[in-house]
Amino acid sequence: MDVTLVVAATAEEAAHVPRHLPVVVTGLGKTAAAVATTRALAGMDPARTCVVNVGTAGALRDGLQGLHLPGVVLNHDMNAEAVRALGYDPEERLVLDGGDGTVLASGDVFVTDAAVRGVLGRRADLVDMEGYAVAFACRRMGVAVRLVKHVSDNADASALDWPDLVDHSARVLGGWLEQHL
Repeated sequence: MDVTLVVAATAEEAAHVPRHLPVVVTGLGKTAAAVATTRALAGMDPARTCVVNVGTAGALRDGLQGLHLPGVVLNHDMNAEAVRALGYDPEERLVLDGGDGTVLASGDVFVTDAAVRGVLGRRADLVDMEGYAVAFACRRMGVAVRLVKHVSDNADASALDWPDLVDHSARVLGGWLEQHL
């Protein structure tokens, strides 16, 4: 790949991306992430481009921490069964190359509730708000994608401390990028 484009939801998550790498900050949520990623890729050669989506994630299992490269990403807040019943493929589960076996659930819900965490934890290891949208946009644009997520919280009330926790995650993510790209 000639061009590696780093995609992050917030400037805080991208704060420690090595300066030689181009960065796109999408904003929060799936819609913002899909639009910004697609816009950034529109003029690029898909065969020569790779996207690395870096960001924070909430742990859906107690004790889960550190850096993860999800191999599966789910769109968790859509009614996929109803869409499938209408005869359409909702593509709510994307398998990604180069993953570590971690499953990431993405949705527009900022998870802080124990009941929501419990339901999501039966299907996934981590939760965020943009990973699925970035992966979906890349797939539609024919561009390789890798997700790199750092656990910032436990997807519970501690998630509200995210502003105080994000810099640590951003440093770990920046270090990963420096070492691997």
